Amino acid sequence: MNKLALVSTLIMLTISTIVSAQQDAQFSYNMFNQLYVNPGYAGSNDAICATAINRHQWMGFDGYPMSTVFNVDAPIKMINSGVGLSVLNDRIGNEKNVTLKVAYAYKLDLGDGKLGIGLNLGLLNKSYDVEKWITPTDLAGGGTSESDPSIPATNASHMVFDMALGAFYRTNDLYVGLSSTHLTQPKMSFDVTNSTFLKRHYYLTAGYFYQLPNNPLFEIRPSIYIKSDGSTSQFDVNATVIYNKMIWGGVSYRPGDAIIGMLGIELKNGIKVGYAFDVVTSKIGSYNRLSHEFMAGYCFNISVDKKRGSYKSVRFL
Repeated sequence: MNKLALVSTLIMLTISTIVSAQQDAQFSYNMFNQLYVNPGYAGSNDAICATAINRHQWMGFDGYPMSTVFNVDAPIKMINSGVGLSVLNDRIGNEKNVTLKVAYAYKLDLGDGKLGIGLNLGLLNKSYDVEKWITPTDLAGGGTSESDPSIPATNASHMVFDMALGAFYRTNDLYVGLSSTHLTQPKMSFDVTNSTFLKRHYYLTAGYFYQLPNNPLFEIRPSIYIKSDGSTSQFDVNATVIYNKMIWGGVSYRPGDAIIGMLGIELKNGIKVGYAFDVVTSKIGSYNRLSHEFMAGYCFNISVDKKRGSYKSVRFL
């Protein structure tokens, strides 16, 4: 089975077995957010790479979801390793999540590529603004949040330790990643009757880089991105066309949720920017159909045998 057939098989097997749902913070530019969900990705570009993604979902609703993630990673070639740092600020309604985690990956030569096996350790802080809590009693015109024993009487905040494991394999034209986050399923207590916990999540990603033989300036990059908490799952099927390794445009399909368009450019100095917009196909689309996402990144190499500050651009993934 060739590499393109392998990716196609993964897509078909996945579509036949999972349904859509939303768990962790969602990004349409998921191919630029590999480090956050898979520590095995750290250092896989053989360059220092920093990426930021800002998403505004269902704009127009009060308290609409807004997420910002920042990732930076670098290789440590003398010990066959990679390190990374991820920071996430995720807000929806009266809930706010802030996550900080560091990643380490050990690299192994395997076939035509490298396999990274990684671990990340971090902290997650979840907080609630009680003043923004609206209960059914509030909607009926009476009562306060204090009348509901499951809602904290004052603003609540709780921090927990979190960790993840992952493996990421990459060649010049193929990548596959498998990871699990919230491994210990840490519990959170907000001084109410029942505590909550972070449910363990599983991620599978795969992509292929195919350069057109008749016109090598064009490259097609199909990919998949799957996330599941064991009971519900969601997947994205992506297809991007790259021109001259600089300009890209693509489309993604998230069954039961949205069709996504993507545009972007990578400059010769290593800076890349992108924009994605979701056309919502779920029932909520009757009220607000658009979500927007912005991405910016920078990858560069530092070489000790060249002039100080020299760099070169690398593949945008």
